[in-house]
Amino acid sequence: GGVGLYRKASSGAGDEELLLRSGEGKWLDDWSRDGRFLLYSIAAGKTGYDLWALPLEGDRKPFPVLATPSNETHGQFSPDGHWIAYQSNESGRPEIYVRPFPANEGSAGKWMVSTSGGMQPRWRGDSRELFFVSLDHNVMMAVDVTTSGSSFQAATPKVLFTAPAIGSSASVLFHWAVTRDGQRFLFN
Repeated sequence: GGVGLYRKASSGAGDEELLLRSGEGKWLDDWSRDGRFLLYSIAAGKTGYDLWALPLEGDRKPFPVLATPSNETHGQFSPDGHWIAYQSNESGRPEIYVRPFPANEGSAGKWMVSTSGGMQPRWRGDSRELFFVSLDHNVMMAVDVTTSGSSFQAATPKVLFTAPAIGSSASVLFHWAVTRDGQRFLFN
């Protein structure tokens, strides 16, 4: 009957709630801090992996965030909810990009923040720094970002440390997390 996305209280109480069922494989990437959207990747056949959003209010009709011939995965809402960081191979190798959310008239744009490949982006809790793993020997990178309205600027990424091996760039699962203050990292 398809693959579903479900919600259940973390206490374990109550029944699970079906949020979305469809035939394609899907992987939950993020939940916006305001609780209004889920961001997930789907295996879309001809277009590879695409990013979709599911509103958790109103009609709950999912909509494509990115559906291109490239693979887009590992979507992450910025803590302020105005941006999405994600991994895409549109340049020929996995790189980290940022774009506005939701994309609407007047909020167009896309910025590549990695410079030599990247995977699995994560935001610092104040939306002012973005972390990702470089394709060069699993090196953890950080890039300072500045946002104002619909403008976005990223500084040059800097090396933080060599991370444990976290899997291939083709993996659709996250293998690490960072604390909100950006000072501690947890690796699977």
